[in-house]
Amino acid sequence: MTPLELVQSLLLLAGCFFYAVGTLGLFRLPDTLSRIHALTKVDNLGLGLIILGVLPFAASLAVAAKLVLIWLLALAASATAAHLVALAVRRRDEEEHHD
Repeated sequence: MTPLELVQSLLLLAGCFFYAVGTLGLFRLPDTLSRIHALTKVDNLGLGLIILGVLPFAASLAVAAKLVLIWLLALAASATAAHLVALAVRRRDEEEHHD
């Protein structure tokens, strides 16, 4: 195994580990905001590590750029979705306190 393959393997394993931790957080954390935090932070880090591990396998620079753009899009979508869920939770909590 070459040093590059070793680094790639470590990045892929670390990415999968962070995905597993995020999934565990989804099931184990007590409230919606904590769950969203686990998913947005840990899963985005996991995806970034997996993308870094896959980049050397990219057939061309264009394919590598697409992989990075996919990661950036996932970051933006995740942050937006988390924000919208947090707003919905906040509104629900405010309505419950006013009743």
